[in-house]
Amino acid sequence: MSDLFDPLLAAGPVQPELGDQAWLQAMLDVEAALAGALADAGLLQPAHASAIAEACRAEYYDVVELGAQAVGIGNPAGPLVRALTAQVHGDAAGYVHFGATSQDVLDSALMLVVARALVPLLEDLEACADRAAELAERHARTVQAGRTLLQQALPTTFGCVAASWLSGLDTVIGGLGAYRPAAQLGGAAGTLASYGEHGPAVLKAFSERLQLDEPQLPWHTERTRVAALAGLLGEVDGAAARIARSVTLLAQTEIGEVFEQGPAGSGGSSTLPHKRNPVAAVAVLACARPAPGLVASVFAAMEQEHQRAAGAWHAEWRPIQELLRSTGSAVHWLRTSLERLRVDEHAMRENVRDELMTERVTGVLVDKAGRLAAHDAVAECSRRAAEGEGALADLLAAHPLVGKHLDRAAIVGLLDPSGYLGSAQAFVERALSAHHKRKGHA
Repeated sequence: MSDLFDPLLAAGPVQPELGDQAWLQAMLDVEAALAGALADAGLLQPAHASAIAEACRAEYYDVVELGAQAVGIGNPAGPLVRALTAQVHGDAAGYVHFGATSQDVLDSALMLVVARALVPLLEDLEACADRAAELAERHARTVQAGRTLLQQALPTTFGCVAASWLSGLDTVIGGLGAYRPAAQLGGAAGTLASYGEHGPAVLKAFSERLQLDEPQLPWHTERTRVAALAGLLGEVDGAAARIARSVTLLAQTEIGEVFEQGPAGSGGSSTLPHKRNPVAAVAVLACARPAPGLVASVFAAMEQEHQRAAGAWHAEWRPIQELLRSTGSAVHWLRTSLERLRVDEHAMRENVRDELMTERVTGVLVDKAGRLAAHDAVAECSRRAAEGEGALADLLAAHPLVGKHLDRAAIVGLLDPSGYLGSAQAFVERALSAHHKRKGHA
């Protein structure tokens, strides 16, 4: 943790779910659930299970000391089991961690941490999607230059742009919302041999007590569910970064179509008093940028040997932790950026150049003059307008081929971008309808 950098790179409500205390409590919750599951299956007296559960409070233990002792066994579960056993009084102490292995504790704790972190993460994503829906509906008819390869192409609407943001957000919300963290309990070699014929019953009770999905069988070296989580978080980062990049591009001085209206002092520069930086969008990009490498690290750790891997599952801890942290921060800043976002409709309309409408003029002329001749004539007029020889409408009206078939009034009408938006409105409506349906509003 860093007091200097975390306010930017580890911001938002997900972060408290990822700290050492949160992890420690998750591990203790696993031990308490295990004791309770053993009692449920008739393998442990309920009073002993209660005694173990009463000792499973993070404030009873020293995280620093546990971390220092973890080097002896290669993970922090071992020293925690010793400390927990010492905390439990009487005969119950002999049943702490009974039948489980260190990886059971850490994998199940990971799934608990994930389940708890996904709650505020999804809340922030839902707020982002709702704000994108608001922008899409409000600006469904706000004409804007569409841009391809960073050049103006055809007109679109800012509502259609925001609807595309919304569609991406709804997609990642659906994927992440469908993810089901699963419990892990397999014992030393994934057979739960210590429980005899009661293994499946203990696994079921254990999963229910943790409110995690019950796996078909232990997944010590079958890491698809961890990789799936990493992939979903990577998709969230990608969707967030794509929106933030659009905001930074549209907020450029030369374009000026959107800006962030934050509190006093936000968006400033240490050197240039005139700067109005979209700092929240910039923070999204900074937080989301590490995601591809972190996802790759988790995928690389899927290669694991036999029933328990030597180092591969340990290698997941940091990238998964960092993915949750950076994704939570990226989504927090995206929510901030979208809530601050203001749209300059006048600038959007002013930035739409007449040349964007040449396709429409050419299309009208095809039946009258043929496609190639129409294309060449309109292209010539467009080139001359770009070189400063006159307004495009005047040059088109004066051209022998174009003027023969279209008078100036007709040309001016064809150059109006609001009449050449295709299915933009329909696409906005479809995105909004899908969003409301997903949320149960329709």
